Amino acid sequence: MNKQLVIALGGNALGNTPDEQKQAVLIAASHIVSLVKDGYKIVIVHGNGPQVGMINLAFELAYKENSNVAAMPFAECSAMSQGYIGFHLQNALQNMFLEQGMTTHVSTAITQVIVDQNDPAFQNPTKPVGLFYSEETAKEIGQERGYTFIEDSGRGFRRVVPSPEPVDIKEKGTIRCLMENGDVVIACGGGGIPVYREDGMLRSVDAVIDKDKAAAKLADVINADTFIVLTAVPRVAVNFGKPDQKWLDRITVDEANRYIEEGHFAPGSMLPKVEAAIKFVKSGPGREAIITSLENAYNAVTEDNGTIICSE
Repeated sequence: MNKQLVIALGGNALGNTPDEQKQAVLIAASHIVSLVKDGYKIVIVHGNGPQVGMINLAFELAYKENSNVAAMPFAECSAMSQGYIGFHLQNALQNMFLEQGMTTHVSTAITQVIVDQNDPAFQNPTKPVGLFYSEETAKEIGQERGYTFIEDSGRGFRRVVPSPEPVDIKEKGTIRCLMENGDVVIACGGGGIPVYREDGMLRSVDAVIDKDKAAAKLADVINADTFIVLTAVPRVAVNFGKPDQKWLDRITVDEANRYIEEGHFAPGSMLPKVEAAIKFVKSGPGREAIITSLENAYNAVTEDNGTIICSE
């Protein structure tokens, strides 16, 4: 078999606390182990929304109470989340492989994702992170640290950071080597740590890269065969939640784009997943993307039992 799969796993599926996450990763791990037993080579990209928010909040609260505690930059919070989520996934998978008598190794790659410092997103930060503040406090923090705040949902003012497009994966060579060695690789956690090139060096920046877009870029640069986006439903639907709802089995890129134009996919949920899938399929010949649920992941890969997006 030896087909290469990149699997994008949502951060919300991993719970909100370390203890919840330890239990949640066991479910994800069981499906992934089944695919590895069938001969697939796998890279896992996980979300980190709840987890990086927890880390960021902890440092914000600590800084408010004691100015001797450093205010942690968001890029570093993202790196911390990659480490501890990666550890939980790595540990669960490795233990399951041992139980099955398999010698497969699991590696977590702390991953930098290169963005363009001229990306328009940097002029229009939109991704809310951290605590809610009063307008007065938000202005003070903004002046002190150079943060941008917006009023959010009537609950106060919240910091926003840019969400630039991923351009390249710095550790792609390392990830390829680990896969060639037979490892299951965990990479680009939370969309990766955003960095840009300046004077030949890589500089981190406070931003959030969409996890599914980063996963699609990774799948492209390592020449994966299939890109799998895991979500809450086993298939994508048009007219979702309406009497004429229709589940989609296999669709072309052109059909997917038409459904986007018709407004079938919600911007905050399914739309970015479909867009990431389209981008991967268009990036090379013979590539397919699958959108399905975690519970259906094995059947989706082995029996085409999900929404498959293909070139034609």
